[in-house]
Amino acid sequence: MSPETRARIETLVQQNKIMVFMKGNKLMPQCGFSNNVVQILNVLGVPFETADVLADPEIRQGIKEYSNWPTIPQVYVNGEFLGGSDILIELYQQDKLQEMVEVALAS
Repeated sequence: MSPETRARIETLVQQNKIMVFMKGNKLMPQCGFSNNVVQILNVLGVPFETADVLADPEIRQGIKEYSNWPTIPQVYVNGEFLGGSDILIELYQQDKLQEMVEVALAS
C-alpha cells in the first residue's frame, strides 16, 4: 500500500468515532454483510461514517493490509479495529457493542 493510501485510511479512522469501510454506503449498502453492519448501527442510533471501497480500489485493497483482515466490511470504533459483520453481530447480541460505542462517543 502506498504511503498516501495509508495516510488516507489513518485520517478516516482517526477523525471518525465510528468508521465503516464497506461496499456501498450507509444509505445504499451493496452487499448483505455491509447491510448487516449498517442495520446494527442504525438500531443503536449512533452517528457513523462510511467509505465505499467499491468506489476506491486503493482503499479497498489498502484497508485489508491496514487491518491485516481479509474481508469487508471493516468497523473501527475510536480508532480501534473491531472486525466485520460476524463480529459486530456477536458483540451486538452480547450487548457489548452498545457500551463500546457509548464509550467512544463520550470520549
